[in-house]
Amino acid sequence: MTQPVPAAGGARRTRAPWTLAVAVLTGAALLRLVFAALIPLFPDETYYWEWSRHLAAGYFDHPWGIAALIAGGTWLGGHLGAGLSPLSVRLLVIVAGFVASLFGAGIARRLGGDRAGLVAAVLFAVMPLAASGMVLATPDVPVLAAAAAGLYFVMRALEHPPRSGPSFGWWVAAGVALGLAFSSKYTSILLPVGVTIAIIVRPSLRPRLREWGPYAACAAATLVFVPVLVWNAHHQWISFGFQLHHGLGAPKGSPLKRELDLIGGQAGLATPILLVLLAVAVWRAARRPASDAHFVLAVVALTPIALFAVSALRRPVEANWPALAYVPAVPLLAATAWGAGGRKWLWWGVGLAAVVSGVVYVQSVAPVLPLPARRDPVARSAGWHQLADRVEAAQRMVAVDSVHVWVGADKYQDASELAFNLPGRPATFSLNLSGRPNQYDLWPAFRDVARPGDDLVLALDEVPWPHHTALVLVPHFRSVTKAWLVPLERRDGDTAAVRRLWILRGWKGTWPADATPAAARP
Repeated sequence: MTQPVPAAGGARRTRAPWTLAVAVLTGAALLRLVFAALIPLFPDETYYWEWSRHLAAGYFDHPWGIAALIAGGTWLGGHLGAGLSPLSVRLLVIVAGFVASLFGAGIARRLGGDRAGLVAAVLFAVMPLAASGMVLATPDVPVLAAAAAGLYFVMRALEHPPRSGPSFGWWVAAGVALGLAFSSKYTSILLPVGVTIAIIVRPSLRPRLREWGPYAACAAATLVFVPVLVWNAHHQWISFGFQLHHGLGAPKGSPLKRELDLIGGQAGLATPILLVLLAVAVWRAARRPASDAHFVLAVVALTPIALFAVSALRRPVEANWPALAYVPAVPLLAATAWGAGGRKWLWWGVGLAAVVSGVVYVQSVAPVLPLPARRDPVARSAGWHQLADRVEAAQRMVAVDSVHVWVGADKYQDASELAFNLPGRPATFSLNLSGRPNQYDLWPAFRDVARPGDDLVLALDEVPWPHHTALVLVPHFRSVTKAWLVPLERRDGDTAAVRRLWILRGWKGTWPADATPAAARP
């Protein structure tokens, strides 16, 4: 069905396709900038923005990479006159997405020449994984950028003889990029695992074990990663522990359903046609590689897929977790010479991906799909300004005789959205009475900074009072009053979610022991 394209050294190169590839990626990044300015921040994005206000080497969920990008973008946005906005939060994230796509296309160019680079650029421009995922300020974008750079440097190292000066230099560069990937998301450990497996398994690659380059790469990666290790050591390794439990905890639900959900998630990121073609390209490169580089990329692509397929036997796997596999898989697909039927399916896949990505863009600014807001993933960014307006009104209402009026929520998503959308961007609290532990547990809480007599405005899910999570707080305030019910509405007026405001007056200076999250307990 397919024939692998010869490695870059034997492929004919012309400037026009590569110039066009760079133009395609630039145009895609500019389009993402437009939508980054139009789409409100999602709760996870405001959560990571909160991190950027407390810069550190590590956080409860991930290392420092995404916080640094957001901090840089908001600083740059302020100096450019854009102020703090969704665009400034996402600004350097989109730049990182461009870097990821450029290095990914560069890998394809090393494998199959400029036309392969152009095909990869088109794929990175239209696949939903990149078209929508590289707009959002999440750790997936910096890790993809660092991973793509690292794999490109590995490809360059493999082009030179073992123990040569150029090979050593490219290995060191790969190590630095790998350290940045480690500092963005812990799943990036799968990159060196995949490269190591490929070197051990393939006889023609084993001489690389007898050169200094790969070991220098490990040393460089470790040096870059040291601050994250030090932070974790000072926080009882809480970040590592959370991620291990998050992905490999106790079994939950049906294994078959979880595996089908994993496949469905990947079909959503790549579209079904491209997912099949990517699988074929990776599998052929693993079985009959045209070069050592093809084999390394195939093994690196298969490593996260295999791990998360095993993980899905025990726990649900979110669609974005195996995203690292696409960094090597897309270049392999682009560098494969398809027959007439294969080329037809490839361009049908590109067209479908472009349509899907376009619909996601349009849906984010003007709902067109017949989806109720509660089932629309894009609607998770809707209505937070409405909630912030009501919270501000509640603050004004009780501020007359209050020492101080604080704002909080039960979940980190709500607390961070309020922090971003309230005037002055105040400090907010996530009580985490019913939600999972998170970074708010490691920051000063209400009980740490408030003074007796202070008031607290809480935004909580609307549930029957006998089962309400805030019930444990009642004895610790002078009065607890139910206030407004606030719908979070999509642009078309459909309600995505509902929050109830509660006003807690006159804190007594005590806090219930069972309301202290486990992550914050000594």
